[in-house]
Amino acid sequence: IFQVDLLISSKKLQIIAILWKRDRKMTINIYEMSRKELVSLKSDIEKILTKLHIKEKKDALAAAKKAAAEYGFSLDELTAKRSTGGASGTGSSAEPKFANPEDSSQTWTGKGRQPLWYKSAIASGKSEEDLAI
Repeated sequence: IFQVDLLISSKKLQIIAILWKRDRKMTINIYEMSRKELVSLKSDIEKILTKLHIKEKKDALAAAKKAAAEYGFSLDELTAKRSTGGASGTGSSAEPKFANPEDSSQTWTGKGRQPLWYKSAIASGKSEEDLAI
């Protein structure tokens, strides 16, 4: 496993990367490296960062599960989407009050924008009572 520390020298604006591999310490001056070597180093660092991100995410999940368990909950219970409720929920929790007489699967709660089928029915002379469920 590589561990990378980037140091900036105060005397010169020179960046030095210190790499540890199996308890071996290597110091390199990146300004003396070729483009090919820098690309290779960048690739190695990106791989290390990806692995570290995955490890930290697993650790965070384990810590969250442990914290939830201390309060007597599972993490799923705390993060599950509610079936009904407010603006964060999907769909409407209000009961429909009106139905399209030509297609009963089309309903409207009476709140918000009027559906086209409702407007057409009212314009053709039907009353709200005719459309009420």
